[in-house]
Formats: sequence, C-alpha cells, structure tokens
Amino acid sequence: MSERIMVDTSTLVKYDNPILVIKHDMSRKEIASIQPCKAKSTGAVTDAKRETEEILNSILPPKEWEEEGQTWRQHVSTTPATRQDVVNLQEQLDMKLQQRQARETGICPIRRELYTQCFNEVIRQVTINCAERGLLLLRVRDEMRMTIEAFQALYCSSIAFGMRKALQSEQGKTDLQKDVDQLKDERTDLERQLADLRQRAEQADRRAAELRQAEERKHAEEISFLKKTNQQLKAQLEGIIAPKK
Repeated sequence: MSERIMVDTSTLVKYDNPILVIKHDMSRKEIASIQPCKAKSTGAVTDAKRETEEILNSILPPKEWEEEGQTWRQHVSTTPATRQDVVNLQEQLDMKLQQRQARETGICPIRRELYTQCFNEVIRQVTINCAERGLLLLRVRDEMRMTIEAFQALYCSSIAFGMRKALQSEQGKTDLQKDVDQLKDERTDLERQLADLRQRAEQADRRAAELRQAEERKHAEEISFLKKTNQQLKAQLEGIIAPKK
C-alpha cells in the first residue's frame, strides 16, 4: 500500500492521508507499477489545482517521518471547507483549549500554539478559494510572528538587563556597606583622638592654672617682702634724718 488512512488529532490543520514516499524493501517491479498510477493521477489534476497545491505546500509544508524503514509524507488538505467545517474548527479549538488547560489571560504558550494552528487552518481554507487572499493572510501571520519574536527578544533582553542591574546594585550595595564600615571606623578613631586631645588640653589647662597660681603667689610674696623692706629702710632713714634731742 502507498497510502493509509490516518487522522492527525494533534493539530487543528486539516491534512490529507499520508502517502508512502520510499519503501526500502520495494522491488523495481513494484516501483514501476506505482509510477504509472502516480503519473496518471498527476495528469488528471488541473493547472489551477496544481497551483493551489503548490501555494498550500509553500505556506504549510508537508510533514515527513519514517516508520518501520518507510518514509511517509502528508500534505495539507486541498478540500474546500464548508460552513460546518468552520463550526467544527471553532469547537475543536475550544475543546483543545480546555483539554490542555490553556490560560485565558496572560502569556500562555499552549494558547498561542493552538491559535496559531487555528489561524493556519483558516489560511488553508481561504487559500483554496482565493490564493491571493491566502498569501495576504500569510503575510499577516508572518508579521505577527516576527512581532511576537521581537517582543520575546526584547523581554529576554530586559530580563537580562534587569538581572545585570540587580547584580550591579547588589555589588554596589556591598561596596557602599564597606565604605560605611570604613567611615565608621575612621569616625571611631577620630573620636578617640578627639577625646585624647581634650584630655591633653584639660591637663595643659590645669598645669597652666597651677603655674599661674604659683607665679601669682610668688609675685605676691615678693611684693610683700619688698614692701616690708621698704618700710624698714624708710624707718631707718627717718631715724637717721631726724634731729637728736
């Protein structure tokens, strides 16, 4: 078999059934028998449908994987969507948001992933009916993606800047604390020196006062001695000058 039926429930984008691309144990006869069928089916596709498929494959590239030595490829579906498909898409979106417990507000990677899948499915549906409108929606999707990535880069840069500033502030706080401790030690030393100088000044004042009192006492004794000597000399002089009777 070159095709199998598989419904991918992991994404909201509608895909066709996977097709076998390479089978390692396939013989040359089997390959020759498959190639004409493929050419026949390809020849039946119209140019408009082929162009739509090419646009869809460029917008939503096919998925490839290996399983049991075989390579499978799954293209996005080219079946036009009906109104019921849109209703089902909305119901699946709400159901997946609830199943995966996506946040209703704020930053939520799960909600963003599901809405991206939903938007891709809408682009697929629109592209089938009008390729130009689908390409325009593709530009809108890519612009939104680049804007979100720019905001993410700015957010990461701001977080890194904030962390760097926080570390710098902590380092600056540590340095300032060291400066404060050093200034406190210097103030303690200056206060100790001031107390020592005050004590020395008080001692110098006491010694000066004692010396002044001693000088005043000595000066008073000298004045008293000189006065007493003066009186004695005056008495002797008067005794000499006075006439004898």
